[in-house]
Amino acid sequence: MGKPLLYEIIEKPGTSFVIGLCSVIWFYIQKKNIGYSHVGLSYETAVEGQHWRIITSAFSHISVVHLVFNMSALWSLGAVEQLEHMGLGVAYYLHYTLLLVVLSGLLVLGCYHVLINRFKIEYFRRVTAVGYSCVVFGWMTILSVKQPSSKLNLFGFLSLPISFAPFESLIFTSIIVPQASFLGHLCGIIVGYSISWGVIHGMNTYWAVSMLGWIVVVFVISLKQSGAYDFGFLKIESVTDPTLSGNGRMLQMSSLLDEIV
Repeated sequence: MGKPLLYEIIEKPGTSFVIGLCSVIWFYIQKKNIGYSHVGLSYETAVEGQHWRIITSAFSHISVVHLVFNMSALWSLGAVEQLEHMGLGVAYYLHYTLLLVVLSGLLVLGCYHVLINRFKIEYFRRVTAVGYSCVVFGWMTILSVKQPSSKLNLFGFLSLPISFAPFESLIFTSIIVPQASFLGHLCGIIVGYSISWGVIHGMNTYWAVSMLGWIVVVFVISLKQSGAYDFGFLKIESVTDPTLSGNGRMLQMSSLLDEIV
């Protein structure tokens, strides 16, 4: 007989919070009839300065199948929070979840940039990604390296060896959710290996809190500048003087440099 659900929720506070948050956001999206274009991340919107979408896209799900798959896998991966004796635990989980959300989103945009500008594949300019899959695949990868003997349980009945889970799930997700982002999942795996192999390391509470603070600042400013939401109390002014022409600004800067020298 397994542990009571309440006991497991207490043992996995970070996982439980994320599952609750994603579920509430999914319910809100369905109720308000919100689509991919409103919350998803794409190369076009990122270039326009809508950087807030890196966060909203990660925690938003449009398809209930996508939500159930991600949350089912995440609940199983929450075992990371119970492995404090292996150098993991709740703090490790929270610190690197934050890192996975940001880095996987940035890596996706980087891949889009290369595919569009280097290989001239315009299709990726308008591809819109949503879902917590990048982070889920990242944690699958970390757990497969840190504890390769464990199992990944999906939907309560499907059990996969964690050592093969990232790539098995990559194929499985592409079959059951055809519109799922293969590239996004792959980026999550890459970031996961970077963390588990120590390429990316050193996260602690100080850096996590600092990073969270900057995320909030960038989120609010980009939301304001893009016009997606109007923060009446926040005023963002240009640092340039609109009364000066381009040559005028150059002359002013030249004069300033002369004074410094």
